[in-house]
Amino acid sequence: MKKITTLSLTLLSTAFLTSSLLADDAKSIFNSFEAQKAEALEAYLKGNPSAEDAPTAEAMLVGAYMQLDEAEKAAPLLEKRYDSFPKGADANLEQLIGGVVEPLFRLYSESGNKDAARAILEKAKVDLAVHPQAPQVMQFFDGMLGKLDLPGTGDTMDIKFTSTDGKEIDLSAMKDKVVLVDFWATWCGPCVAEMPHVISTYEKYKSAGFEVLGISLDSDKDALDKFVADKKMTWPQYFDGKGWDNDIAKRIGISSIPATFLIGKDGKVIGSNLRGSALEDAVASSVK
Repeated sequence: MKKITTLSLTLLSTAFLTSSLLADDAKSIFNSFEAQKAEALEAYLKGNPSAEDAPTAEAMLVGAYMQLDEAEKAAPLLEKRYDSFPKGADANLEQLIGGVVEPLFRLYSESGNKDAARAILEKAKVDLAVHPQAPQVMQFFDGMLGKLDLPGTGDTMDIKFTSTDGKEIDLSAMKDKVVLVDFWATWCGPCVAEMPHVISTYEKYKSAGFEVLGISLDSDKDALDKFVADKKMTWPQYFDGKGWDNDIAKRIGISSIPATFLIGKDGKVIGSNLRGSALEDAVASSVK
């Protein structure tokens, strides 16, 4: 029987060339290829459900679904993979947690289905209770559960503060705007690395109604002021000098940064932790 790798070389290469000619931009090319790949993998699995490489094909299909933001299709496959893996003391943690539990948790939580996200973690905690590394695993899962308290898609955020330049800011009064709430700090490497994308997106779309609210976890105001001035970050910044005990960050449940939330014109979260081009794409579609 021919394996999925042979099928991929034939069908997917043709699909990629065809979609490339019709696409308007790089992302369209990539997503068109992923859609064609998903279609070919679905056909392969339907015709060869017991193939030796069926698990590999399913893993590839999950990846394609996730790229296409089709959580409703990816989740059942991940649930099936979870059920097929050994549990208890013999569980392969990298395979079970990294390959299934984490992506499934992410799919459910990012789609706003917090009950399902919580359920998969609780199920995994029971299934791995006797594993030799159970204490570390339970601590890791508890950290993931804590993230469910963060605002998710469709939630609202209550944020009011006096900015470093003395302006009164109330997120609830900005419902005609698309707003990025950015929890960050000048000492945070990933925050600093991402900042050029935030700045460029702000400059490109501020006239269309895009705003940014910075919540700084710095403890040195001089460092914050200098960084903001040097980078020409003209949006409001909240600073209370408490670092990780920042009042707003603590109330929201922020445990790591950068942490960002994109708020739509209706005042509800439409995305979180968007990076690079993903942020710009989301803002571009939301300010219309």
